[in-house]
Amino acid sequence: MTEIPEHLLKRAAAARDKSKAEPEPAAAAEPAAEEAAGDSRIPAHLLQRSKAAKAGKDAPVEESGGGVAVAEKVGAVVAAGPAGGGVPIGAGPGGHTQRLLTVVKSGTIQDVKATPVDKVHTWPHLLAAEFVAALACTALVFVFSIFVHAPLLELANTNQTPNPSKAPWYFLGLQEMLTMFHPMVAGVTLPGVGMIALILTPYLDRNPSNKPEDRKFATSIQTVHLMFWAVLVIIGSFFRGPGFNFVLPWVEGLFFEL
Repeated sequence: MTEIPEHLLKRAAAARDKSKAEPEPAAAAEPAAEEAAGDSRIPAHLLQRSKAAKAGKDAPVEESGGGVAVAEKVGAVVAAGPAGGGVPIGAGPGGHTQRLLTVVKSGTIQDVKATPVDKVHTWPHLLAAEFVAALACTALVFVFSIFVHAPLLELANTNQTPNPSKAPWYFLGLQEMLTMFHPMVAGVTLPGVGMIALILTPYLDRNPSNKPEDRKFATSIQTVHLMFWAVLVIIGSFFRGPGFNFVLPWVEGLFFEL
């Protein structure tokens, strides 16, 4: 609890001493009551009821109009005021009803504090990292192009179909599925199911966390999709020979141009 300042303690002690030095108001109570009785503005039955309440009696009091009024029974709860000479219930030393409990330092009523959130600004935290990643990818492609010879092929001969005839690498997965399933299944059904599954993944996995260990369902769906497509592309690129038949690249050679 906060300590009470010394000047407030001295002021409270002086007020108590002053109240003890004042004469008791009991002697002046009756003249004041007689004075009030002589005042025609206060009805007589109210004065009589006040006297009966101060005296703590339950006796009937005669009213000016000839009726009878019963004094209010207050018991130990009602305390007589200073005019009756009594001390209010719950009063402190010297009859004071006010006490100084503590002194509270001034401050704001509402202490508003910013709630920390797990978020950062797009610039520079995200865009700076993406820019560095783009530079790294560009440097990797540049170095790769130095060591890997990738010339343009000769003009296509319409009278001679190459064997095997392979699609670009990003379509080799689809071409590989055409060797296993009906064209309707390989070209429409399976790719459509995969795309719908990827579209519905954010709605099925509503976890707001961006940590991979907390997003097992979404991570599993994406991993299965990538691995399925990567395996098909690798098989179509390195394990398919003339007639698009299955071959072993370390036995019959590589039928794919990088």
